[in-house]
Amino acid sequence: MEYRILGLAAEAAFFSLLSVPPLLLCLVGLLGYVDAWTGADTIAGFEQHFLDATRTVLSDQGVHDIARPIFEDVTRGRPDVISIGFVFALWSGSRAVNVFIDTITVMYGLDGVRGIVATRLLSFGLFIVGLLICSIALPLMVAGPDTVVHVLPWSGTVVQILYWPVVIVLGVVFLTTLYHVSVPVRSPWIEDVPGSFVALAMWVVCSFALRIYLTSTIEGPTIYGSLAAPVAVLLWIGVSAFAVLVGAAMNAAIDRVWPSVATSAARAANERAREAEAVGVAARYAAHRAAHGEPGDPDMPSGYPERWAGFLPPE
Repeated sequence: MEYRILGLAAEAAFFSLLSVPPLLLCLVGLLGYVDAWTGADTIAGFEQHFLDATRTVLSDQGVHDIARPIFEDVTRGRPDVISIGFVFALWSGSRAVNVFIDTITVMYGLDGVRGIVATRLLSFGLFIVGLLICSIALPLMVAGPDTVVHVLPWSGTVVQILYWPVVIVLGVVFLTTLYHVSVPVRSPWIEDVPGSFVALAMWVVCSFALRIYLTSTIEGPTIYGSLAAPVAVLLWIGVSAFAVLVGAAMNAAIDRVWPSVATSAARAANERAREAEAVGVAARYAAHRAAHGEPGDPDMPSGYPERWAGFLPPE
């Protein structure tokens, strides 16, 4: 595949999963400072959910000897855990976003236009914005409208009507913004909407297919053992990253057929810069050969089979 979408999606999924444990530790560490607002019951419920989640990976003894002491120690208010956890989560999460930005830039033929420092700073900013949006959108998608109505009984009719449109709009806005700012040149924001709908539709289809696969292979007795839950999460993140990159490829293909003024001019300038760089390299090489007295017209490398005649067995 031209853009190695599957491999890049796997890379983004790995770094995304790597950011989850330190992010959770950071959030747990914050509980020690907000316990006066949340109350003991909320922290106790969160602890129970945390321990139940760790039981999918650790044994009962591991939960008792490792997970519970860590939770109790962190929730006493640990600024070092909060800061280190957030920094590590920010690095690994922004590294995943950096994969998306680099891939989208290459898809548009604009690689090399934006510098490395600017790309990393953009990755940090998008990761923080993505955390804020996902903290709203993902719980809504997982909980469903019935849970929201149970929490807010007075909003039953409004929630039933606006629930899924709001979730879809939030997803489309985030994906479109990701596609829009990943391109080094500015084009109309609306032009990146088609890829967002493609990515969202593919994510729904692939998530449904992955759920069927996991139900038939991982649920119940499995050879994965305690790794079943992390494997399932990694597969789901990989499917999500694949859908995002496919949507970006759709936008890039549309831009190749009907290019905007900004992207067309930027691609032309990028091609001219590459040609100028190639001419410069050739000129330096010719000057080097002339300075060392080498012939100006070196022999061209021979092709097959003459080139490999000394290495191949005789017929």
